[in-house]
Parts: sequence; C-alpha cells; structure tokens
Amino acid sequence: MAILGKIRQRSIFLILVIGMALFAFVISGVFDGNSANSGPTDPIAVVNDEEIDLTFFRQMVEQTERTYNYSTLQSVNLVWNQALRNTIFNQEFEKLGIDAGKDQLEQIISSDEAVINNPNFQNEAGFFDFGIFTDYIAQLRVQEPAAYENWKAQEQSIINVAKQRIYLDLIKSSGGMTEAEARTLYHFENDNINIEYLQIPFDEIPDSLVSVSDAEIKQYIKSHEKAYERSASRNLQYVLFDESPTEDDLATIRLRLEGLKDEQIAYNDVSKLTDTIQGFRTTENIIDFVDRYSEIPFDSIYRPRGEFNNEYADILFGLEVGEVFGPYRDGNYFKISRLLDRKEEASLRASHILIAFEGATRAPSTVTRSKAEAQREANRVLRLARRNGADFEGLAREYSDGPTKTRGGDLGFFQEGQMAEPFFDFVNKNRVGRIGLVETEFGFHIIKVTDKDDLAMIADVANEAVASDETANEIFRKATQFEIESIDASDFIGSAEKYQYTVRPVKKITALEENLPGLFNQRQIVRWAFDDETRIGDVQRFTLSSGGYAVVQLTAINKKGLASIDEVGAEVRNKILQDKKAALIEKQYANETLEALAEKEVFTLETASAINQKNPTLVGAGNEPYVVGAAFTMEEGAVSGLIQGERGMYKIKVLKKNEAEPLEDYLQYSREYLRDASFRLLENIFVALESNAAIEDNRALYY
Repeated sequence: MAILGKIRQRSIFLILVIGMALFAFVISGVFDGNSANSGPTDPIAVVNDEEIDLTFFRQMVEQTERTYNYSTLQSVNLVWNQALRNTIFNQEFEKLGIDAGKDQLEQIISSDEAVINNPNFQNEAGFFDFGIFTDYIAQLRVQEPAAYENWKAQEQSIINVAKQRIYLDLIKSSGGMTEAEARTLYHFENDNINIEYLQIPFDEIPDSLVSVSDAEIKQYIKSHEKAYERSASRNLQYVLFDESPTEDDLATIRLRLEGLKDEQIAYNDVSKLTDTIQGFRTTENIIDFVDRYSEIPFDSIYRPRGEFNNEYADILFGLEVGEVFGPYRDGNYFKISRLLDRKEEASLRASHILIAFEGATRAPSTVTRSKAEAQREANRVLRLARRNGADFEGLAREYSDGPTKTRGGDLGFFQEGQMAEPFFDFVNKNRVGRIGLVETEFGFHIIKVTDKDDLAMIADVANEAVASDETANEIFRKATQFEIESIDASDFIGSAEKYQYTVRPVKKITALEENLPGLFNQRQIVRWAFDDETRIGDVQRFTLSSGGYAVVQLTAINKKGLASIDEVGAEVRNKILQDKKAALIEKQYANETLEALAEKEVFTLETASAINQKNPTLVGAGNEPYVVGAAFTMEEGAVSGLIQGERGMYKIKVLKKNEAEPLEDYLQYSREYLRDASFRLLENIFVALESNAAIEDNRALYY
C-alpha cells in the first residue's frame, strides 16, 4: 500500500515509467479488431484486406488532440502513421509466427532507466528486481483496476516493441557482408581520382534548332509513369479580407490604457454621485485591478530580463518600484507595466566543465573513470582554467562530459531551484569572473561565474491589438459584397480588379492538407474544394480562425493519374530538349580531341581533384554522378568520348587514380557499416512493406 500511495501521487506514472515513444498508446494492439469500442462502422482504412476501425481511430485522434494540443489533421496523420505501421508489422508477425512473452517483456522493462532507477522496484542491495515490479502490477490489479487497465495497454505496447525487435533481429541475421563485399564498399567510398574535363553545355545548341511536340511529351510521360503519377488535387484562387485593426483602432486601445494609469473621476448612476477610481499607478489591489482591465491574468512570478520584450526590457528593469511604463506594443498586445518588486542579482549565469565519474547518481552512463581519477582530472583542469588568458570555452569543449560542451559550457541564466544546490550556492556567493570547483550528483564541476542580473515582478495590464466592431463590420461587408458580385458576374478576377483586391492562386492542393499558402489551419476550405457538389468556378466565403474572411474560387479539378501536359509539360519538354541537344552535340563534336575542343574560345578545360563516387561533384559543374561514375571505369591517361551529364556533354581525361590504403580488417569495417545501417533498417523495412501493401485511405471522408 505504501508503494501505491506514492504512485497515486504521480498520476502520469504509468506512462512515464515505461518510457515509450510519443505514440506508445497507439501500439496497444487495438487495431486487431478486439477493441471494446469497435463496431460495424465503415473503416477509416483497409490494409491488405484488414480494416482499421473508425470509432477507435477517432478516439485516438481526440486523445492526441487533448494530450499534445495538436490540430485535428496533425493528430489524424500521426495516428494514421502509427496505425498503418502497427497493422502492417502485425500482419508480418502473424505470417512469420512471431510472438513475445514474459522474457521479452522483462528484457525491455529492465533496460528502461525510468523503471530500474525507481526505488520502489529495487531490492535491498539497491538493484532493480523484476519480481518486485511484477508483485506491484499484481497488487495494482486488485487495488487499482483503472490503473491496471492502463498498464495492460502499456504492456501490449511493450510486447509489440519486443516483436519488432525479434523481427529486426531475424532480418539482421539473414543478411551480412563478405570480406570481398566490404573491400569493394570501402574502396567505393574512399578511392578518388583526378581528372581534366571539358563541358559543352546544352545551351551551346539554340532552342530554335530543336523542337518538341506535344505527342513526344505525352509519350515521355507515359514511358515514365511512376515519375509522373499524381494524387487527386484542386486548384484555387482566393481574396483575403484580413481583420486587422486600423490606426484609429490602435490609437483607441492606447488611449484606453493611458486612461487607466491615473485616478479617474466617474459618475455613478446608482448613487448619483461621483466616484474616484484608483489608477494602475496608485492602486493597492493589483490582482483585482489586472483581473478587471487586462486580457492576460496577473502572474506573481519573478522573471529574468530575457523573458521580456527585448525592446523594452532595459526600460522595465530600470523602473523604480511602483513606477508605471507604457502604453507600449508587445507582440499582438498593448501594455502598461508596473514594477512591483525586484530581487537584486537573483538571476545567475555561469559556464562549467563537468568531470563525471562512474557511480555519480546522474553521471552519463558512458563514463568509466573512478571518483579519485575524476577529482585529479578536475583539479588539473581547474588549474588550467585559472591561468591568465585561459580559454574557458575551449577547455569546456575539450574536457567537459556535459551536454553544454558544444556551447563552451555556457548554461545561460538560471534561478534558485533550477540547479543542484552546491552549484547554485557557489555561483550565488561568488563575484562575476570567479572560477571554482564543486561536487554534485553529476560529478565535479569547474565553474566560472559569468553574469548576474536582477529578477523583477512586473504587473501588466494588456489589451490585444484587435479590430474594433466598426472595423470588423466593414470588413465583413466588403467580403460579402465581393462574394456576391463575383458570383453574379461570373468573373472572379474582374470583380477583384474592380476593387483592387489581390487574387492569390493556389495549385495542387491535396485532399488531406489543411494549410494553404497564406492561410493556415483552414481545413474547411480544402473539404469544400473536394466536396462532390463543388464545381469549377464555384465561389464561397469562409470565416478564418485567425480572424477575417477568405473568398475562394475553385479553378481546377485534377484527377488522380498521370500528370497532364499543363502540369509537367515544361519539365518534360526540357528533358527531351536536353536529349535532342545531346545528340546534336555528339554529332558535331564527336571526332574532336580534348585538346582541339580546349583551344576553342567558348570551352574551358577544367581540373577536378580527389573526386569521390560517394560525393560525385565536379567543381564548377555541380553534381554529375553519371560522369564521375564513367570516369572511375577508365584507366589512367585515358580520354573518354562525349558523356551526357545533368548540365551538358562532357569529355574527360583521367589524370590519376588514387586508391585508398587497404585495411587490415575488412570484417571489422563491415560490422561497423552494418551496425550503422541497422539504425535505419526498421524504417526502411516499413517503407518497403508499405509500398507493397494494398491500402485504402478514407481519411478525407471523415476529416
């Protein structure tokens, strides 16, 4: 019961204790059709004849929105990706008979630091004990049924992770690399060559000498179907009516705030007397005053200078206690601010060099030095740091075990409670520039005090810079008028020109987008554009979530299939032109020697050294993988014929082939290569499985 009492104090424990990734809750096996909430509704998707249940999918989307504050479509896509991944992998697990049980569960839980470092699950010797953990789960089942159900979902998630590991290990064990393959790969990555090359750009042939017909473009697109497959999309154009405040609106807001600074005499309709209303400068009840007049609640926290608007931070921190500043603009708000209190030199800044040791409570797990070794090293680095002219930042980058080493040890500003107590005490008690040594649960710190600043408690009365009712009504009138006129005249562009409105075209919007150029989080517009009832030329006014209106016209419906000439004609025409120009260049210059071509004033003979196949870039010409690959097949001193590249035709001469020094152990090289490749293996496997899966995507029908 004592353990349960501690756990109940941290309601999020069951999520944190397992340390799963962002969407671990989705990996709970609920996509196998066994969810209690599943029903006979149409599926959100069908993956290889297996349905993904709509009801549960919606629950996961809603949970994601609540938990992570994502937009609906962001949540839909995140849940979709995880559901798709789990369904596809689970289908593979079932085919192969892969399962995971207690041993695999124990292995994963026992490798999670959040669990093994929890004293509730440690034995008398201070080590994690899986038996204690399972006893806790058994106790949870009886005494905390709701928490136990939560755990069961987490358990299923861990089992699925274990299955993925088994699956991945099977694939790893089925592959490998021979010594000969490793040698070939090593030389591919490390051999290089020096060449001379001459480029004859495609522009050498005028466009007037080459023609490309629409029939050729169509044939090219048909011959390269995969490259030119297109999803269904829509083209739109819109006029934006932004609900921005006018200068008069802003002046009114400023005037209203200015009037709050000092006492006001107001007539009371109830008492028929005049009342004196205290101003912001003199009121003693700051909380009530801010709550009454401000659109941002009162916050009694002491804050450092860096948290304030940089333009006015120095002014605010220079106020006397009780003094008021403003009105001033801070982002989308106008404010008047009053300094309530100041804590002098309570915001501290320091740099440090961490010398960690094995056994320190919060030392990096990779550290192996003993405490005595760490102390000797810390004292040595301390002496170096205290020398005249010492480069503390350089020493931190060279010696520190902490994550701030890349920033020269700089920790930025911090306050009491944000650092280990011995660390904070040293910085707090010592002057700027002082260097010293302290020990914390992280290890030994060589500390340099770099700055001290005040903390300030500042009360703000903030009013948002928004349009007045009069301005908002006028914007609505204009948007409605334009919508009606553009529909009646059947001339969207003409109506816009009449009022000098800017028309913004948007092309190739797909069914699952929610952001349009210049219009964010406007899913309603995309759904309207893809509605079966919406026709080309239809116009609709939309109220924007950010304020204002957009009057939108649907201009094109692009069906799924091969791209049309209108869409990719220019791109394809250019490719065909290059091929035809390459043939003409070949015909004109094929019999010319490299030297003869170099003598012509229009061409330049270039030298490129240490060219590598892994990074096939020619200085002065750009990325030319085919040309570089061809060069590696040639012997030293050999001269090529004309080779077609990305930017022209090339003639090359190999000056020298530089073979990398052979390795003593190519098997070790192969192991390192395969280890690095394994980090990408699971994702690559999923991409391969997904590309071969039959997926029916119905997201656009519901969101």
